Amino acid sequence: MAVKLRLRRFGKKKQPFYRIIAIDSRSSRDSSYLDKIGHYNPIVVPAEIVIDRKKALKWLNSGAIPSDTVRSLFRRQGVLLEWNLIKAGADDAKIADELNKWQLTQVERAKRVEAKAAQLKREKAEAKKEAEAAPAEEKASE
Repeated sequence: MAVKLRLRRFGKKKQPFYRIIAIDSRSSRDSSYLDKIGHYNPIVVPAEIVIDRKKALKWLNSGAIPSDTVRSLFRRQGVLLEWNLIKAGADDAKIADELNKWQLTQVERAKRVEAKAAQLKREKAEAKKEAEAAPAEEKASE
């Protein structure tokens, strides 16, 4: 039996909520599943991703194949990095060290994104002020 890690949709129309599950690859999306690994809520900002790392690593080690979306969610949470280190035979201390480095880079990346967003917001505000000032100057010159 081939096992896949994929999303199962819940929620109302235009308000999706997903569970990350382990399921037989021949089953339909909403049929019964083997194990619940976590959930993903894309509606809230930032998106809420909750993953049980132990279950995810257990299924990945037993040969489960993640879908593209689940793979990207695992990558965002660092599960794939941890799994690759385990596959490479790294000890627990090295894995913890690498995960700490990864978390620091994620924090730095988030700060850069926030700074860039704030800069774009300031530039838009300045452009809006200039656009409002231009018609006022034309009326004054008439």
